[in-house]
Amino acid sequence: MTIYDYIIIGTGIAGLNAARMISSDKKVLIVCKQSPWECNTFLAQGGIVRARDKDDIPSHVHDTMEAGAYLNDINAVQLLSEKSIESVDDLIENGFNFDKNNIGELAFTKEAAHSTSRILHADGDATGRELHMFLLQNCPHEVMTASIVIDLLIENTICYGVHVLQNNDKDKIIYAHNTIIASGGVGSIYKYHTNSVTISGDIQGICVEKGIMLQDMEMMQFHPTVFVDSQNARKQLLTEALRGEGAIIEDEHGYAFLGDYHKDKELAPRDVVSRAIFDYSKRTGSKVYISFYNFEKNNFKQRFPNIYKDLKEIGFDLPYERVPISPAFHYSMGGIKVDLNSKVSGFSNLYAVGEVASTGVHGANRLASNSLLEGLVFSKLAIDESLKINFKINNNDYKKVIPHYILKKQKDKAIKDALRNLMWINVGIVRTRQELIDALEEIEIYLKEDIGRLLYLRLLTAKSIVTSAIERKSSIGAHYIKER
Repeated sequence: MTIYDYIIIGTGIAGLNAARMISSDKKVLIVCKQSPWECNTFLAQGGIVRARDKDDIPSHVHDTMEAGAYLNDINAVQLLSEKSIESVDDLIENGFNFDKNNIGELAFTKEAAHSTSRILHADGDATGRELHMFLLQNCPHEVMTASIVIDLLIENTICYGVHVLQNNDKDKIIYAHNTIIASGGVGSIYKYHTNSVTISGDIQGICVEKGIMLQDMEMMQFHPTVFVDSQNARKQLLTEALRGEGAIIEDEHGYAFLGDYHKDKELAPRDVVSRAIFDYSKRTGSKVYISFYNFEKNNFKQRFPNIYKDLKEIGFDLPYERVPISPAFHYSMGGIKVDLNSKVSGFSNLYAVGEVASTGVHGANRLASNSLLEGLVFSKLAIDESLKINFKINNNDYKKVIPHYILKKQKDKAIKDALRNLMWINVGIVRTRQELIDALEEIEIYLKEDIGRLLYLRLLTAKSIVTSAIERKSSIGAHYIKER
């Protein structure tokens, strides 16, 4: 029987960078739900943070802590910033090309809540796509597609591997000395979101089932500028960098109202801007738009080529026309509790990296473009730690019965749609305690239905989000409680 040295769940930046850090003489299997590019990394527009130099580290740490409402773990934030220069420079040294300015230097740009320009981008507004393609091209290991992880083989403090359903019906039990979870967040449990269709919180649900500790699950970030007027579940994101470089949020009469809510206006933290748009729209009944009149057309097309192309296909002539926007779910700050080496609390050989993990970096609100950096930094730390420990499993020690799960059942579609609507209305940008209690009661009812494995796990994840939100009784960062 084959025992892999590593199983990596997920093909985003965290999973693929972890794979890149493992030498080709190791036996590694990377598992993904559909195709490798169906992940949030591929969709990321804005960029990746790199401290400009060592003198910029304290400022980056301060900006990250302030955006996160100081709920962050200062040690994790310090580690992230200190490792940012070597992590990003490692990509460059291995052949990755970030955009340059007109004198051939790295083109740093600014995004909301950053005190200086420290974000690097590639192909204008396609940083995630370019990074993803680069990491895939530099992956020396096997990738198994169309494979859904439906269980972790957990006994005591050891993870023996994963139970996978391949092509929807073929059970595969895969053993590994080390398991690295890099499966992403929870986007698909919300009605409006910017995530890949594969991102639905399955693994977080398995963690609830197995008693693996999750933390800060109530901390859901809603991106303020999303074009939601489409039939797709995933909505068109309009990157933070647009506002960083001069785009304006205004009402249907052209009034730029964000100054009424925060001194930094368009450059305020995401949670502030999202709530401002939500409140202003609800209070005035006005539609909200993002306007680009500060941009010159050729510069806009060069800096944001993909946004220009995508919106032109819909019918917008940018930068001359403004675009209607709404906030939508974007990122989960909470997740699987890990230490500073990305090892899951209480386990010998289980790691979590990227959005699925809760390193403590983001606190109550993620600072723009810190997510790709977190995936880079903590995936390397996970591999370094695993190589140092050199843990070996004996698969014969795993004694549990392995059941066959049915992925989907007849009732699933209706309940899934109802859940997405419930999460958007009751567990969204502005919450009330009673609405959270109502949501929990509704989820408990759904859990008693005859449903498939994937929906069951999704409901467990939703329950963990709602429970955490109920337990945190006062507003902080992205968790905003309003009494009615």
